[in-house]
Amino acid sequence: MARNFRRPRSAQPIADLNVTNLIDLGFTLLIIFMIATPLIVKEQAIKVNLPAETPRAQEKSDNTPVQAVSVNKGGEFFWGTRKVTMAELATLMTDADKRAKPPIISVRGDETAPYGKVMLVIDEIKKHANLKQKIDLATQPVK
Repeated sequence: MARNFRRPRSAQPIADLNVTNLIDLGFTLLIIFMIATPLIVKEQAIKVNLPAETPRAQEKSDNTPVQAVSVNKGGEFFWGTRKVTMAELATLMTDADKRAKPPIISVRGDETAPYGKVMLVIDEIKKHANLKQKIDLATQPVK
């Protein structure tokens, strides 16, 4: 119980609550969500119907950057949200392979995409020594 010794009756408790820290926390969370939301939306900009898999425990992340490579139902390739040709994709993967900390390549193939197009992406990843260890096939859980 806090007491204020300037009051005539010092035995009365102070009923004031300092909310400054709570306001700081609220603004901090607001800023975090304002920064994180566009990043989440940016990854999901390409409309892809992912194939389903049974759920399992998620592995721990080691803060390695992730680069999404998508194949839509028309068989078009995307590096992140940028549409690229297969030759450009090969060049981008070569550049990513040369980085000090190469990214995890997340392959997002539409379930109705031509199988051969998705395999072209996986084969290109396997050509690079640092990238072939870091392939992630994006799926959605079984409903």
